[in-house]
Amino acid sequence: MMKNKPIAISLNSSMTTQAQIFYPWLVWLLGATFFFYKYLVQVSPSVMTSDLMQAFQVNGAGLGNLSACYFYAYLLMQIPVGILLDRLSLRFLTSLAIVTCSLSTLLFAHTHSLSIACLMRAAMGFGAAFAAVSCLKAATLWFPARRFALVSGMCMTAAMFGAVGGQIPLSLLVQHLDWRSALDWVGGAGLLLSLLYVLIVQDRPQAYAQHSASSSILQQLKLIVRNKQAWLLSLYSGLAFTPVSVFGGLWGVPFLQEAYHVSASQAAFAVSWIFIGFAIGAPILGWFSDYWGRRKPVMVLGSCLALATLLMVLYLGSEQLWLLCLILFAFGMGASGFFTSFAMIREVFPAVLGATVLGFMNTFDSVCEAVSEPLAGALLDLTWKGQTSNGVHYFSTQGYHWALLMLPVYLCAALVILWWIEETYCQPYQE
Repeated sequence: MMKNKPIAISLNSSMTTQAQIFYPWLVWLLGATFFFYKYLVQVSPSVMTSDLMQAFQVNGAGLGNLSACYFYAYLLMQIPVGILLDRLSLRFLTSLAIVTCSLSTLLFAHTHSLSIACLMRAAMGFGAAFAAVSCLKAATLWFPARRFALVSGMCMTAAMFGAVGGQIPLSLLVQHLDWRSALDWVGGAGLLLSLLYVLIVQDRPQAYAQHSASSSILQQLKLIVRNKQAWLLSLYSGLAFTPVSVFGGLWGVPFLQEAYHVSASQAAFAVSWIFIGFAIGAPILGWFSDYWGRRKPVMVLGSCLALATLLMVLYLGSEQLWLLCLILFAFGMGASGFFTSFAMIREVFPAVLGATVLGFMNTFDSVCEAVSEPLAGALLDLTWKGQTSNGVHYFSTQGYHWALLMLPVYLCAALVILWWIEETYCQPYQE
């Protein structure tokens, strides 16, 4: 079994000590930027819901399905992505994934066909499927195991700032241009990132590639599928994170506009505080978990805070925008505790299965997101009373209350599942 130590130092013995220290962080930065970009693309429909419903003539469920096409492809690719990244070139696979995500965004921006839009949204998910696992795989390769929770938490920070970028900045861009032109800029930025990635990032050491190929794919998958903790951690992860994705990524902005009587830009500004809280909370809670030597208490406290604050936003209301932002910030910070489960599952399996098991866990996140976004839209349609605004279905505050009730239920279920998860005490896998 491979020892848990930084691999970058052995990659090129001619590198200076300073370069050996700096280069892993450069690799991390590019991977984290892809993670940022993935979330920017993922949540972009949330600030153009009316535009998309009007452009493609869809109702709430139709918009949910269009947005969820991203997750359908994303979830189908998670385990294959993990297997590929454990065995093939991190550099070229990730670069190709960024190109795929970027080109499909550009094509989505210029289509007038709903079927092509769904296909392009799925292609975005196909390319974006590499982002999280690639970033976390790089953290496994280039950093020691004792830093994994902190470094992976910092990856999530980058991802959440991407989600922030998909709120107020993208909302302003859409307002000043239009949604199609805004996505042109997003697609172009992705092409530039892919070029930087392929020019700068080196592949992992050959010794690690040979080691990871020493056992068959089937044997690796059996080891994961037969492990009870893998299933429990993955299910917890999906249930604990989906409220952030569904509320922050699609339905939060229109809900706040209706329930709090704010403009689209104000609603996007408020929702962005979810991702800011998540971005700050993920590395802090990751570091705290490492320092404390415990994983489960961080996950329990975080999920409890997320549950309490989400209920406040959905059902209590506030006339003060700053107070709403503060509560949403606390919701994001609490929800970020879920990411400790990625460090936890990393400790349940050997390092050679790092990307595969992370892909397995990410599959559950994607399944929950893919099911929940259109489900929320379908529940909204059930409450619709025939009212429209500018040709778009109008949903009442009560309708949003019923449709989004499933999100606190998810968090309650996640807390129940935590009861059966075994603490790892931050100890790496031992054969």
